[in-house]
Amino acid sequence: MPWEKKFDENTALEKAMQVFWSKGFDSASMANLIAETGVNRGSLYNAYGGKRALFVKALLKYDQENRKATLAQLEALDDPRSAIYNFFDNTVANTVADTERKGCFLFNTVLDSGSHGEDVNTIVANGLREIEGFFRRTIEVGQMRGDIRKDIDPQSKAKAMLALALSIRVLGRGAYTETALRTIAAEAKQLID
Repeated sequence: MPWEKKFDENTALEKAMQVFWSKGFDSASMANLIAETGVNRGSLYNAYGGKRALFVKALLKYDQENRKATLAQLEALDDPRSAIYNFFDNTVANTVADTERKGCFLFNTVLDSGSHGEDVNTIVANGLREIEGFFRRTIEVGQMRGDIRKDIDPQSKAKAMLALALSIRVLGRGAYTETALRTIAAEAKQLID
């Protein structure tokens, strides 16, 4: 008799994403995933192909719904300086509002990249490259419009901004106060002043 799915895959994936986001791949057990999703082990394996495949799908879901959606909204702004300022203001606001101190799923995965395979590392590397690309493109547009100084190297500033964004999300998990995070964001903004 063929296997019949009796749960909503998107809802289960959302719940699994929350588990992986808060615990990471290594610390998230199948028992955690079963308890959170309400789906038994066999059904999880049949639907997703196992814990590792479920993690990859959860990371892709997070990337699509969070990073890509955020960058698309910011790139739609017609003001490059505001787009960069909003990125850092929103990053601090999201970090402060994160009472569970989960951080950013993508950035958390960067920190654990040694324990992941090439497929996960590729997702992470692409995500980081696209964030850096957003900063670079935004600076270049600002320079073309005369809103950002032309003597700024877009590539090096983009790399620095990516590093500062990552530090806000990581340090905001408990090591730094809101004031300290706002200081980092202010430094990031000054890179284009």
